[in-house]
Amino acid sequence: MFHKLTQKIDNHLHFDHVDAHCDIPCGIYDPHQAIIGALTVIRMVDLIDDFVKTHDKVETAEFINSMSRYVAVKEEHAELTKHEIRVIWGDFMKTPHTEEYPQLNELVHKIMQLGSKARQSVDRETSVALLQAVNEFAEIFWQIKGIKTKRVKAPYSVSEEIVVPEL
Repeated sequence: MFHKLTQKIDNHLHFDHVDAHCDIPCGIYDPHQAIIGALTVIRMVDLIDDFVKTHDKVETAEFINSMSRYVAVKEEHAELTKHEIRVIWGDFMKTPHTEEYPQLNELVHKIMQLGSKARQSVDRETSVALLQAVNEFAEIFWQIKGIKTKRVKAPYSVSEEIVVPEL
């Protein structure tokens, strides 16, 4: 009923047409969560490697408990990284963006594959490649928003370079 009423009013007043990118147009997208997720994956791989090197008895309850927690966090953050990229790609990116940045769809696919591989393995190279791909995505994202970026060393135990906006 409300819709019919607004249509009748619109027919007489000719409201401007507005489009939104989602149900609740918040306008807040930022790849920083994906970057943090990828850094966490690297950190968990480092912790797993260090923990294996420093423990002789891998059958102990302490070892099994700690290892399962590291693996769970690694997998959770690999999936978080994929989720954050999927949301930005699906909700924010539009056809003009993929036309201007033709590598975008392939890059998102690469991030999905690297995120899955990071979950399946304990491979630092894969984890770093995930971060690098997310950094590339972040650079494109901020370019689309008209904001310059820079690369800085992450201020965490994992001091890989990350992309941040110049604000």
